[in-house]
Amino acid sequence: MAAEAEVMDELRRLRARVPQLTGALAASVDGLVLVQDTPGVEPETVAALTATALSVAVRMADATGQGDFRELLVRGVYGYVATYAAGRTAVLTLLAQDRVNVGRLHLEGRRAGLRIGELVDAAAEAAPAPAVAGPDRPAIAPPTTPEPMPTRTRTPRAPRTPTGTPNARTTTDS
Repeated sequence: MAAEAEVMDELRRLRARVPQLTGALAASVDGLVLVQDTPGVEPETVAALTATALSVAVRMADATGQGDFRELLVRGVYGYVATYAAGRTAVLTLLAQDRVNVGRLHLEGRRAGLRIGELVDAAAEAAPAPAVAGPDRPAIAPPTTPEPMPTRTRTPRAPRTPTGTPNARTTTDS
């Protein structure tokens, strides 16, 4: 991948902005490691598990009508695993300590995912055609740009009306 050095720089900048990160990995949606900075963790295993979790998350978002996958957060006893969409063909997985500011993790993870997605997608577009036709190999057409997804709009919710009874938990009977 031509953008490997730039993606690694982005991972390093991300780890500098969020000091509680213990690892960062960019992987293909198929589970192949693109770039990793995961000391003490097997990157191939994390990438493969990310692809599996991504598959379930995409299906869950689709089945519930929530639209395209954006992010996934797993909280464990010792910390977090956060996965963010990174372009059309990649994902960003971050490992963080349990004391991380989750809002900051999401903010920086989303930004880094956008940037990494731009880098990976640009490198994929610039790559030459992968295969040449031959007697034992059929011709493979170069990848085409996918059709844009239709934009979904949400109808605004009606404002809530007061019920007229006070909340028993907030009133005092003195």
